[in-house]
Parts: sequence; structure tokens; C-alpha cells
Amino acid sequence: MPLSAEAVLRAQRGDARAREALLTALEGVLRGYFRRRIGARDEVDDLVQNTLLRVHQGLSDLKDPERLRAFALKGALFELQDFYRGRYTARETLYDPETAPPESPDLPTEGAGIDAERVLAMLPERARRMLELRAYGYRYEEIAGMIGTTEAAVKMQVKRTLDKIRGLALSVLAALGLGAAMIAGGRG
Repeated sequence: MPLSAEAVLRAQRGDARAREALLTALEGVLRGYFRRRIGARDEVDDLVQNTLLRVHQGLSDLKDPERLRAFALKGALFELQDFYRGRYTARETLYDPETAPPESPDLPTEGAGIDAERVLAMLPERARRMLELRAYGYRYEEIAGMIGTTEAAVKMQVKRTLDKIRGLALSVLAALGLGAAMIAGGRG
């Protein structure tokens, strides 16, 4: 059986085939779990993949190999909670690579703007890492565990970092002569 305790132990010891078999077997379980809760929506694939990623990353932490299914379903529950909180509602707009995306008439295009890489490079390493992990969708609790700090400290650092970036953006807009009307218009 692909979800047996022995298969889990082999996967935890580094057996790539066992790990692949576990994740493949869990895919159907997770797909059914999400379809029963939200129906046959496009987000089911995202939810399944994110849950499988959680299982993959947390497999070495699983203490009781016989509880893999429960472990995976708990990860699925976390993904479902994120879904209900709106994490999956904002979809990026995809454009045909053969044509240029439409330009915004309100913004200057040449020599203006903020280089995100340069802004991130100006941040302390720890603050940048927290912000990046948050942008990838990790919860504050997960980030705290990865970095070795408290959830409250992560929340405060992310807030301060975003405030700092927001202040920098407002300074640049002011320097470009793009007044408060544009700033207010961008908050719609």
C-alpha cells in the first residue's frame, strides 16, 4: 500500500521513489477533499499542489509514519482556510508573450518607477527574507518557525518593512511630481 508506514519511513530516509509514490497516492485523496468542500473549481489544482508541497517539506518532521494521511489532511485544512481568507482570489493577469501588455496612461514610462530589486537590496537580510516568505504565501507562524523567532516579531517586522517601502514609494512619487491625487487614485 503506497501510504503504509514502511513507505513513509523509506521516504523519510531519502528514498525518492517512495516519496514520489506517497505524494502521488495523496494527490487523489486531496483532490477529493477539496472538491467535496469547494466543488470543481479551478483553484482545486492550486490547493492540491500547495498541500503536496507542505507534505513534501514537512515529511521529515512527521513523528508517527502511520499518521501521514492525517498529516496531509491537516495541511489541506490550512490551505482551505487560506482559500477562504482570500489567498487564492487574486489571480495574476497573463498576457500573450507575443504582444506587449497594455500600458497605464497615468504613469510615466521612461526613467520613472522604483526598481524593486534595489529596494529589496536596501533592506536588512532578515527583513527581506521575512517579506519574501510572506510574499510566497507562508503564514506568520511558519515564517517564525523557519527563522527562529516569534510570530509577533515576524508580524511587526513585516509591517515595518512594508511601511518603509510604502514611504519610499511615496517619496519617489512626490519627487516625480505625481501628487496625492494619483496616490489616492491607486488605492481604489
